[in-house]
Amino acid sequence: MSKDKNMIQRIQSIFLLLVSIAMISVTFVPIWVQVDPNQTYQLKLTAWSLIKTEIVTQEIVALTNNYYIGILSIVAGILAIYSLLQYRDRGRQMLINMINSLVMGITLGTVVFVSYNANEAFNPTVTGAYVVGFYVIVFALVMNMLANRFIRKDELLVRSVDRIR
Repeated sequence: MSKDKNMIQRIQSIFLLLVSIAMISVTFVPIWVQVDPNQTYQLKLTAWSLIKTEIVTQEIVALTNNYYIGILSIVAGILAIYSLLQYRDRGRQMLINMINSLVMGITLGTVVFVSYNANEAFNPTVTGAYVVGFYVIVFALVMNMLANRFIRKDELLVRSVDRIR
């Protein structure tokens, strides 16, 4: 039992927990914002929708659902938790993390694609700004990569000890 307890206390467990927290938090924070040159309308991308609001009255002028970004973020968060719980099988854990990297990469690509298209339709002369949600996805990708590195390091250590026996 103490071996299992020690395995879940490894540094990669912290990284995987941070991946999960980061990807779930993407569903609550804005990802991209664009303001028109006249300062009358604002376009904001979240994980669930693209919202065009009038700045003065804060009235929603247009709303486009893009729930797929939110679903991909939640899937990535759940995959990170599942990977965290697979600490007994490091091979499976690395495979799940690779799949999760793919899901997060698709999420990031989708965000860039949606924001680019929204920018072209709204105001192509000025670029919008990526905000917290975008950088949280990048942070999660880096944490996932670090977790995989430390899992691989543990696997190599276990193999070298088995070879000595």
